[in-house]
Amino acid sequence: MKLLLDENLSRRLVPFLLTAYPESTQVVLVGLEAAEDARVWDYAKANDFVIVNQDADFEELSLVKGHPLPRVHGWRKACARSCGWQVLGTCR
Repeated sequence: MKLLLDENLSRRLVPFLLTAYPESTQVVLVGLEAAEDARVWDYAKANDFVIVNQDADFEELSLVKGHPLPRVHGWRKACARSCGWQVLGTCR
């Protein structure tokens, strides 16, 4: 699984993710700084990324654009403390 961190998550997290999630990156690192959510969505879909973000924007966009690609994982601060990166997909 490749993770694409939204702009609201620091690109400094990427090196810590690479062992568990190779090829993961952050939107600024792929030239999508200040890009509209729809553009980030299209990039993630075209490149098989799972979007990780801290707000509900992409969850709402998924209602318009549909599933299954790209998948979206919401990152909540409480989840970050209790679950950690290794079990990101199991956080609720």
